[in-house]
Amino acid sequence: MHLRFADRLWKYRELCWQLTVRDVIGRYKGSALGWLWSLLTPLLMLAVYTFVFSGIFKSRWDNLGDSGTMGFAVNLFAGLIVFNVFAESVNKAPQLISDNKNYVTKVIFPLEILSAVTVASAGFHAATSLLVLGAFQLITAHHIPITALWLPLLWIPLFSWSLSLSWALSALGVYLRDVGQVVGVVTNMMMFLSAVFYPLSSLPPSWRPILGLNPLVWAIEQTRHILIRGIMPNISTLTVVILISICLCEFCYRSFTIARRGFADVL
Repeated sequence: MHLRFADRLWKYRELCWQLTVRDVIGRYKGSALGWLWSLLTPLLMLAVYTFVFSGIFKSRWDNLGDSGTMGFAVNLFAGLIVFNVFAESVNKAPQLISDNKNYVTKVIFPLEILSAVTVASAGFHAATSLLVLGAFQLITAHHIPITALWLPLLWIPLFSWSLSLSWALSALGVYLRDVGQVVGVVTNMMMFLSAVFYPLSSLPPSWRPILGLNPLVWAIEQTRHILIRGIMPNISTLTVVILISICLCEFCYRSFTIARRGFADVL
């Protein structure tokens, strides 16, 4: 199958890179700490979540061999990194086109790269957070598993899902302005339904298949396996998930190009 979205992203890769750099720099422009906020923000949230869930509710990952507050913090942080990539990409999507109306009237401007820029920006912040996670892992376990090298391949579906939903929601958000409100609520719900604060194995057996249908649960659990526990991913499952995510990306891209024809009339 010919992947149109891949051709378009490759064709405008330099523009996508320039806009991503501008987005990252612009977010912290005028700030005294600059991009260090991308480290401080997740650390502060991690401290709060760890205090509440580990200190107050006494949550533990003991059944997986990661006991103590630091073990809980490392597992929680790994889940937050994955979830934040998804949440940052999706939450911006409904207003993405309306916030860039000046690009809509420019026929030659590739609107589809706006979603790619958002996902790439989320990826930058995830990479920064991974440095912090690596430091935590060295403190708690004194090593980083060699299986961590699988992360780029493992995260292909994560970025594909985020990009697919960004295309779908950005197009839908032009025609239905309520989409932004719905997405905000659903994203908050997803945080607690995506095994961020707990391992999937801690749930009753009857609930595991249901929550397992959430793609983020798979991404979070697999990220913990390769980064923290040194467990190899299942190659067959990973291959199938990657292929499905790429097909979803192509479908959402083609749907976006069809929906784009009416953007100028609505905006």
